[in-house]
Amino acid sequence: MTDNDAEGLTPLWEHNDPSSTNMYRFMERVNEKHGLNFKTYKELYAWSVTDLPTFWEEVWHFTGIKASTPYEKVLDASAPMFPPPAFFEGAHLNFAENLLFPPSNPPADDVAVFEVTEIDRRTVSWGQLRERVRECQSALQHGLGVRPGDRVAGFVGNHANTLVAALASISLGAIWTAVSPDFGVQGVLERLRQIEPTVLFADSASFYNGKVHPALPKVAEIAADLPSLKAAVIFRSISGLDVDISSVKVLYGEVLTYNDFLQRSRPSELIFEQLPPNHPIYILYSSGTTGAPKCICHGAIGTLIQHKKELFIHGDVGPGSRILYYTTTAWMMWHWLVTSLASGAALVLYDGSPFRSRAVLAKESINGNPVLEQEDATPTSIPDDYAMAKLISELKITHFGTSAKYLSLLEQKQLDPRSHPSLDLTSLQAIYSTGSPLPPSTFRYIYRVFPPSLNLASITGGTDIVSLFGAPNPLLAVYPGEIQAPGLGMAIRAFEPDRTDVTDRGTEGDLVCTAPFPCQPVGFWARDADGSSGIHTATGIAKYRAAYFELFPGVWHHGDFVRFNPRTGPGLVMLGRSDGVLKPAGVRFGSAEIYNVVLKGFGSEVADALCIGRRRAEDADEEVVLFLKMEKGKQLDEGLRERVKRTIRGELSARHVPAIVDECVEIPVTTNGKKIEGAVKQILSGMNIKLSASVSNPECLEFYREWARTH
Repeated sequence: MTDNDAEGLTPLWEHNDPSSTNMYRFMERVNEKHGLNFKTYKELYAWSVTDLPTFWEEVWHFTGIKASTPYEKVLDASAPMFPPPAFFEGAHLNFAENLLFPPSNPPADDVAVFEVTEIDRRTVSWGQLRERVRECQSALQHGLGVRPGDRVAGFVGNHANTLVAALASISLGAIWTAVSPDFGVQGVLERLRQIEPTVLFADSASFYNGKVHPALPKVAEIAADLPSLKAAVIFRSISGLDVDISSVKVLYGEVLTYNDFLQRSRPSELIFEQLPPNHPIYILYSSGTTGAPKCICHGAIGTLIQHKKELFIHGDVGPGSRILYYTTTAWMMWHWLVTSLASGAALVLYDGSPFRSRAVLAKESINGNPVLEQEDATPTSIPDDYAMAKLISELKITHFGTSAKYLSLLEQKQLDPRSHPSLDLTSLQAIYSTGSPLPPSTFRYIYRVFPPSLNLASITGGTDIVSLFGAPNPLLAVYPGEIQAPGLGMAIRAFEPDRTDVTDRGTEGDLVCTAPFPCQPVGFWARDADGSSGIHTATGIAKYRAAYFELFPGVWHHGDFVRFNPRTGPGLVMLGRSDGVLKPAGVRFGSAEIYNVVLKGFGSEVADALCIGRRRAEDADEEVVLFLKMEKGKQLDEGLRERVKRTIRGELSARHVPAIVDECVEIPVTTNGKKIEGAVKQILSGMNIKLSASVSNPECLEFYREWARTH
């Protein structure tokens, strides 16, 4: 990033009619109701983080939260951030009901979901979606006895059956969790063993980049190692592909195809368990940097109101919108995408390669009937590289979300969707980018090749909050390399290690949040030594405190480096992770997952390992480097490199495979033996080293300095 980019002096975009946006209408409503006179986002934001109870109450009403029992108190303004404070005490509601019956009351035959793969398209109407959820709900409740608090897991791709299973589970008060089918067996079990699911939904196969990838061999291993299961339910996830479930066994339960499972349903009304606002609905997983992934539980009201604020107010996602986020079911952006239903928008669920969508949708179906046509193989066919642009054009998508890596790949290929005569991108109102910082050059590229009227929003948040700290903003300009602003109600700052607030200085610091926010996790699912498990165990509480409140007691520490730009007002620049989390191509995972595989499989050859994410100023994405300290007398050769990569791919996923595997002489550790990843990450990324005095062997860092100079 150049100095001019860093200062953010040249805007790339400003809304041509801010008064038409939901953000502006929200500001007007606040002004009228409370006798205020806000004219800018900066003024509205300052109020939102100082009068938290009033602000969140206004969001509740403006976005149309549905509850069977009204709240008695929004928030105790004097409550500390830990333990996480209660929002909207006294209310009873159901998250799934808010998604299936949004305030806009869409007609039953309007499209709620576009289900798209590389080979076919289907639509699901609002009426059909509700009926499918009812059927699944009844089979879960009456056929398998699923109750509030049970965990229901998915080993599933991004398709309509996954959405149905998740909403049906949550409608009953069960907690939904998912891992995508590209994960290896060990990666799945490290997560699901901890939460002991009652039901496992699983795909029979997946289709990616023109190839069928069988999933049942993995499902068989996973199901056999989860004794808590009452049932494994298998989706026929590829039309016309036979499904033989005989290889799948459940220790104390049964294995069913999805069709057989639905036979357990009864003629009954669609019901919604009315539960307290902090009742957990999702379990997402940390990266596993220091051991097994942490099981992060998110509550109904925090997830719902935060997503509705971000989608409806910040993003203008509402009735008439069609939103596609290219994501897996394990990434928090899937959960964010799904909540778009609560604003009356239609979802586009895409499962496949972003460079292989070749089916043609001749005309839109609004009655939910399957739509499938042959690949267009004429000389005028749109190339595969334009697959996502083609979807935007055909389905009239208004909001498209993806990773920074994908947009950087488009830039590297120098694709120009606007110049293609068969593509009409005029429906597109916004492009959202997350997973890693979006380079300034890519900002400029997007505005050259996509409609310049769209809001290109680099956004930031995370699994920990299942939402955003830095959000889209229709009242503010877009500057190259910057996130537009903190989201309303999110009191984020940049702190140095001694708690010095450097936000207004424009220097880098740790991203913190200094005031309560509703999407704080409601707890970590964990097990105590006495065998008790849940979100209120002593183990879970200790893990929660250590994860977010250890470095800055009383203040949420998010684990990112950030710099606020005083010249652009609320703009901020993400500088990467401040811990050992690895994020190549926006996929978030921890070094411990790599260590577990390497040391388990190669312990006779490899003494230890150090896995680092390197992202220098000139790099468009993070590159994972795996250093191996060899056993005495052993050497790292090309054969071992390939075996290590192949094993990581098989045990975890292709996304976990390091870009570089190299040998090191020593690994830096603290005085208590913990690996020091942060210092090496800073060295490899060309950043200033923030070295703790607790390093027991600092001399070995010279090896990594030399390595960084020569690689």
